[in-house]
Amino acid sequence: MKISYVPRGVCSNKFDIEVENGIVKNVEIAGGCPGNLFGLSKLVQGQEVSKVIEQLEGITCGHKNTSCPDQLAQALKTTLN
Repeated sequence: MKISYVPRGVCSNKFDIEVENGIVKNVEIAGGCPGNLFGLSKLVQGQEVSKVIEQLEGITCGHKNTSCPDQLAQALKTTLN
């Protein structure tokens, strides 16, 4: 399954995600902090969707009530249906 997700409240502006059999196969993030988001993409690759959601959901960035990791968790939730 491939999805595109537009995050809210963060610097990045688009997530392209590929999930296969409940495993994150690929994540590409446009905008935001390139090095950090590239690292985040590599760290979640090969991981179970449910575990990634568990680890990233609720992380905040500075004064914001969300973050790119939290938004990635929100995006991955849409693949569980």
